[in-house]
Amino acid sequence: MLAASGKVLAALADPTRRALFERLSREGELTVRRLTDRSGVSQPAVSKHLRVLKHTGLVKARHKGRQTHYSARPRGLAPLVNWMTFYSRFWQDRFDRLENLLKRTD
Repeated sequence: MLAASGKVLAALADPTRRALFERLSREGELTVRRLTDRSGVSQPAVSKHLRVLKHTGLVKARHKGRQTHYSARPRGLAPLVNWMTFYSRFWQDRFDRLENLLKRTD
């Protein structure tokens, strides 16, 4: 769980990759050219970022002729959501224990 969530966190830690993922999530399937046009980043850089997102399972690619169309895979966030859920329960349990301890010491 930690390794997969770490890869997703690392991929989304980069602001350009995060912006690309968010744009694909909002706008749906887009070509590299469409992603490059409004990104302020070169086409080779956008392609590199998309490879990272694809490798982590956050985007998928569909080839049509000479163009590659990318779309977001929200379920690629599952390792991160699972990790956050685990630690949410972990910390909630710790806070509950602390609250009980403080009530006993009053």
